[in-house]
Amino acid sequence: MFNIASKPLPFKSDIEKINNPSYRNIAEELAKGKAKTYVIDDSQYLMAFEMFDKAKEIGYNKFTDIALNFRNLIHYITTKTPEDTIVYFLHHTETSDTGKIKAKTIGKMLDSQLTLEGLFSIVLLAKTKEGNYRFETQSDGFTTCKSPMEMFDKEIDNDLKAVDTAIRNYYELNKNKEDLKNEENGRI
Repeated sequence: MFNIASKPLPFKSDIEKINNPSYRNIAEELAKGKAKTYVIDDSQYLMAFEMFDKAKEIGYNKFTDIALNFRNLIHYITTKTPEDTIVYFLHHTETSDTGKIKAKTIGKMLDSQLTLEGLFSIVLLAKTKEGNYRFETQSDGFTTCKSPMEMFDKEIDNDLKAVDTAIRNYYELNKNKEDLKNEENGRI
């Protein structure tokens, strides 16, 4: 787990975590390929902390750098990690002027030129309903939630392990290449 804000986790755990990692630390750790599942907790703070680091810089270039660095991390993950490696971005949200809930970003470049959620096939929204922690999996028109048809119910328990299992089953990421080849040839 990459713990961007270096704060204590909101639950007891012996999960190995790297506190206050940089983009480079994240890429280096992913390149080691020690795990098939990674979590970037408070991923929006990668942008926020960089914004504070550049607070005294004048001009628009700092916003461009921040947007590019975040986009490049996503691009690195989608092009350089194995297909069966999943990286979860846990990200805060904000409500736009139009009342829509979206991923929180820095500046307008990511919002207007890229739309952060568009880079992901699955976007879940954490919420509390009657004291229960849930994930919304499909948009109601006011969120950017999305997931492939039949992967999840419209609402599911807020359980990242169950989400990971469902994704791996849906995309058959737990099967080895020989099993998939045999299935295609009707042998299984």
